Amino acid sequence: MEKVDLKNFTLQGLEKYIAGVGKERFRAKQIFKWLYQLDALSFAEMTNISKEFRNSLAETATISNLVPEVVESSADGTSKYLFRLADGNAVEAVLIPDEGRNTLCISSQVGCAMGCAFCLTGTFGIIRDLTTAEIVNQVCAVKRDHPVRNIVFMGMGEPLANLSAVVPAVQILTDPDGFQFSNRKVTVSTSGLVPEMAELGRSVVVNLAVSLNATTDEVRDRIMPVNRRYPLKELLAACKEFPLPSRRWITVEYVMIRDLNDSLEDAKRLVRHISNFPSKVNLIPFNEHGSCDFRTPTQETIDRFHKYLLDKHVTVITRSSRGGDISAACGQLKGKLDEERGRRAAAAAESAEAAA
Repeated sequence: MEKVDLKNFTLQGLEKYIAGVGKERFRAKQIFKWLYQLDALSFAEMTNISKEFRNSLAETATISNLVPEVVESSADGTSKYLFRLADGNAVEAVLIPDEGRNTLCISSQVGCAMGCAFCLTGTFGIIRDLTTAEIVNQVCAVKRDHPVRNIVFMGMGEPLANLSAVVPAVQILTDPDGFQFSNRKVTVSTSGLVPEMAELGRSVVVNLAVSLNATTDEVRDRIMPVNRRYPLKELLAACKEFPLPSRRWITVEYVMIRDLNDSLEDAKRLVRHISNFPSKVNLIPFNEHGSCDFRTPTQETIDRFHKYLLDKHVTVITRSSRGGDISAACGQLKGKLDEERGRRAAAAAESAEAAA
């Protein structure tokens, strides 16, 4: 019988599981703290639980773990982790330092089905969803090396296309008996899945980031196929309706692409679009990669766009490029290593054929 991975459970789920094997529910809280506050990798480490119960757990349950296959470190302090999953697939996480407030960007899927024209991960297509355990284990692994202050679901995949795993992961991250992150420090990003935005808001208290990236349906249809299902009018209405605690805002992510969405007219439309809900804007100059022909805007264009938003009293940050001396673009490290694996496999096949 396949063992149950305890890291797929929220605290409530673990309480039900523990009660189901005939033990006191308070044991679940003890185990939960061992998993996420003390980073236990085996039941033997859980010394405030009887040896008999630990042995019993080991027969029916397991504690999964991720160990990075590769870590690339940039001169600016950015670290990119590649994790090889049990089935051979791989995902990435990125740790971004910022004056001691390290932000960890984690993945929610292997690949992505959204097909955004500027995104390298989208070229892989969707392979599968991550489990809750695979999501939280990215955090466990990185925290062994570095303190983590903020969590953003902005790595590989569309988080709202995997709500059944992402919502429990958020609950584990913010549980006082789990990782203990404030819900102010956890952000879930979406390309614009409107019904799932409402479901996320009903399920957990969390920050929301929306990848807007265009100010007209014509341009957004071109670069983000999701817009054909949920055009700008519907997406902006969903932003307005998203439940926000007091003094919170929606982060509007805007990837700036040269001569496509970086004009002053785009800046003017952006201000109008976001005027009906609390927001801040992250301007993200496109990170060039070999899988598409888009280019980064000039610095003058970026500065002009930024200044216009500031002049209209919009809270705006232009995100500086990080990790430029490593595989910086999301999916780039996975793509590079998969190519190397493919070349090695092809070379091995040729050698075997020649020997035969």
